[in-house]
Amino acid sequence: MNARIALVLVSCALSLATGFVLSRGKSSAGSKSNGVVIGLSMDTLKEERWIGDRDLFIAKAKALGADVLVESANSDDTRQLRDVESLITRGVDALVIIPHNGAAMARAVEMAHAEGIPVLSYDRLITGADTDLYITFDNVKVGELQAQFIADRLPAQGKLRLIRIYGAKTDNNAVLFKQGQDNILNPLIAAGRIEVVFEDWAEDWKPENAKKITNAAITKAGQRIDAILASNDGTAGGAIQALIEEGLSGKVIVTGQDADLAGCQRIVAGSQTMTVYKPLKVLATQAADLAVKLATGKPIIAKDESDNGKVQVPSVFLPIISVTQDNLRETVIKDDFRSEKDVYGER
Repeated sequence: MNARIALVLVSCALSLATGFVLSRGKSSAGSKSNGVVIGLSMDTLKEERWIGDRDLFIAKAKALGADVLVESANSDDTRQLRDVESLITRGVDALVIIPHNGAAMARAVEMAHAEGIPVLSYDRLITGADTDLYITFDNVKVGELQAQFIADRLPAQGKLRLIRIYGAKTDNNAVLFKQGQDNILNPLIAAGRIEVVFEDWAEDWKPENAKKITNAAITKAGQRIDAILASNDGTAGGAIQALIEEGLSGKVIVTGQDADLAGCQRIVAGSQTMTVYKPLKVLATQAADLAVKLATGKPIIAKDESDNGKVQVPSVFLPIISVTQDNLRETVIKDDFRSEKDVYGER
């Protein structure tokens, strides 16, 4: 099946519409006559969030008449490249990649394009490659929401003492979250309103690494900590474990992201203060729809673009919401992303 892709890129800055057609011819070995097959190459399935993405993506793709082949790389770049090679060999019509390392997956895009297979970068941007399409949330805005939450709670007198826990250095999203956080925090740091007492990157987003960072911060700076800017709910959970050991749980502002069930439960309990809710059902279902359109050559509207270091990648950005105890029911639970019973327990 030839994958002829028509992407209509609408520039928000210029309010102009530019149409272009990208043609990729698949080899005869990869052609089929019995429907569309999408390859989904995932970084990991160790986190609750990604299991949900997978299930929602598959369900939507099947509703559109497409089959999905899934591979998970367990956060191993070499294994993910092998996974992509396997999916290509099995003759997928489009490839969706959730990269562990955005730069490392540039090679995956090259391999796919050599066989005429279009590539959709899912939630994390593949850098340094001629990637066909990118779907995500506005990750700079995610960081801004997290930092603004802290900025809105500065003490009337003195400065706020802050621990910053970034995500994985290999994840381009972690860099974008930090960029957004910096947009809000840097002026306050320069004005002496916020003091960053410790900061580090949590390798592979692991909670245990976030716990080590928090332990090291308390060892260095003492217990007088006002806030922890954790970049997702997993690292927030690791930081909170360290706070529990120090008797500080519930006394320190802790941010997060993803509205993980455990994160929502911690918000109800008061140990975590906020999370950024990214409606994953919208992300996964729209990604499946886009993947099928890429595979079948149907036109796609992309209103934004992202610089991946090589090209401006046509991009679809989705909305995000800051969630606290005050609006948990009106957002996460109302959307059926989490159930009332799971979040609040038996009542």
